Amino acid sequence: MKYEPGESFFDEMFAVDGQVRPHYQGLQEYIDSLGVPEFQRRHGMLDLAFRNQGITFTVYGDSKGTERTFPFDPVPRVIPASEWAHLEAGLTQRVKALNLFLNDIYGDAQILNDNVVPGELVYTSAHFRREVHGVTPPGGIYTHIVGSDLIRDEKGEYLVLEDNLRSPSGVSYLLSNRDAMRRIYPKMFEGQGVRSVQHYATSLLSLLQSVSPRDNGTVVVLTPGMYNSAYFEHAYLAQQMGVELVEGRDLFVDAGRVWMRTTGGRQQVDVIYRRIDDDFIDPLAFRRDSALGVAGLIEVYRQGRVAIANAVGTGVADDKAVYAYVPDMIKYYLNEEPLLNNVPTFLGSEPDHLEHILANAGNMVIKAVGEAGGYGMLIGPASTEEEVADFLVKVRGNPRDFIGQPVVGLSRHPTFYEDSSAFEGAHIDLRPYILCGKDEVTIVPGGLTRVALRRGSLVVNSSQGGGSKDTWVLDHDGPVTPQGQNQMMHGDGQSQSQGQSQSQGQSGGGSQSQSQSQGQSQSQGQSQPPGQSQPQAGSSPGGHSYQQELEKDALEGIDVDSLATSGPARDDTAGENQSQSLEAQPESSPVGHSYQQELEKDVLEDATLDNTAPEKTVPQGSAGEDK
Repeated sequence: MKYEPGESFFDEMFAVDGQVRPHYQGLQEYIDSLGVPEFQRRHGMLDLAFRNQGITFTVYGDSKGTERTFPFDPVPRVIPASEWAHLEAGLTQRVKALNLFLNDIYGDAQILNDNVVPGELVYTSAHFRREVHGVTPPGGIYTHIVGSDLIRDEKGEYLVLEDNLRSPSGVSYLLSNRDAMRRIYPKMFEGQGVRSVQHYATSLLSLLQSVSPRDNGTVVVLTPGMYNSAYFEHAYLAQQMGVELVEGRDLFVDAGRVWMRTTGGRQQVDVIYRRIDDDFIDPLAFRRDSALGVAGLIEVYRQGRVAIANAVGTGVADDKAVYAYVPDMIKYYLNEEPLLNNVPTFLGSEPDHLEHILANAGNMVIKAVGEAGGYGMLIGPASTEEEVADFLVKVRGNPRDFIGQPVVGLSRHPTFYEDSSAFEGAHIDLRPYILCGKDEVTIVPGGLTRVALRRGSLVVNSSQGGGSKDTWVLDHDGPVTPQGQNQMMHGDGQSQSQGQSQSQGQSGGGSQSQSQSQGQSQSQGQSQPPGQSQPQAGSSPGGHSYQQELEKDALEGIDVDSLATSGPARDDTAGENQSQSLEAQPESSPVGHSYQQELEKDVLEDATLDNTAPEKTVPQGSAGEDK
């Protein structure tokens, strides 16, 4: 791999002296053995896979079109076991403190009375909801699903950039990224010890069922509709959990309960995984003009007859001004020192802080406290004097709504650029996903690594030209064992990482289930009870994923070893037979396209039968393009 790590930023893969870090050695050897032409060709196959699956997001107000595929870079981020253990401990500590804070401020507000957090800061937050003051959600859990954004500074220290507690998005891309990587680069995983992420949907469903007011309650996913930027994710998660995807018009309140309209009559709803902001969830309690919510829902919620995840009012804790006090919350509630530090933050509401922001705006990042997705933000060094001056007018007009932070040089990671056919450094962050239950906190081993694909940019948000990477968490600190390296290079036997994936991720039977199309999602009453396995239509008798076994064999036929020879492919009939077998598989994407039919049948068959595959033109895709 030809790559220049540089010296100004922390590089995830290479040390300052240019040596590859131990936990990346196996990955580097695989990429070197594959070669750039074949790596690029498979990159094009990934783009085709995402297009056929309909893995998209929406950018509002963009003249180029509303919906687009999510850019993806196939060089995975790798996190060693000891590093991940530190992150797990720090994130668990953090979400516990945030949940205690929310219980407190909607109750006795002791932390405000003790002046640890300014009461004015909480009560003036746009996301503080007086309508639910005194309401304790089931199990006392406000923050069921959390996505905290982590960055690494120039020294390699992990810092928390912000917490997302209302409706954190992106986990569907995490799962789709891993699925696509295993299909297109199956040998990349062999012998690496990569931990599975496929149990997420099972864990999420179990968590939601655990807060149901009734036994075996009905769970639904509430979406604003198909024009929402994260609609793909809403449909994906509903399918993976086997629950109904509903809009506000599908639900109604009667006799103090929430009901769902179905073709078989009305059905009581017990848990709502809502992907709608508080403002729009109930027109009788919040915005009167909302057509997205359910009239009367908050009254049923106050009576304890329906659970809402995340709870109404959690947004006050991810206010970027309140974020500055999370280390103090950890000390106050847990009597512990924070394991993960914040980025130094200056509050516009504090006169001395405001003075510092105004005087140093050209060298800072200034953010609106209630915005997300890279909007409402000024990056001083990348802005003109006029842009800085215009933004400061807003800051002076409403200081409470802005914070300032120093520019942190996000760590960089090797990223493949189609236009140069080379690996270049791009800035990244990490969003792990945390599930908070009554008795335990579950963190998916990995997360969504977002990458700033525009050269030199520090903005990783997809709406601002960013993309994503697969994130590996290893069960060791590296390097891979000689036996693992032998398997990786020669494909000898089943990989250790696949065994772990199947033992950890398949036991629940959730995320690897053969999901139905969007309109045929099963109702909750037919879903499996939490903690029980359910036989999968697409699994082999031994418990291994049929698709993983089959696709691994199919792609081995186009591996670099066979491509390097001038003889025929490993089995001239295998590609055709395997494509036909794959066609019979029922798994489909949320928008109805069969991944196997659209990608494997057309692309892999050709690649297997054509021993000159490295010479083919790479299909054009969205990854790496400035869209």
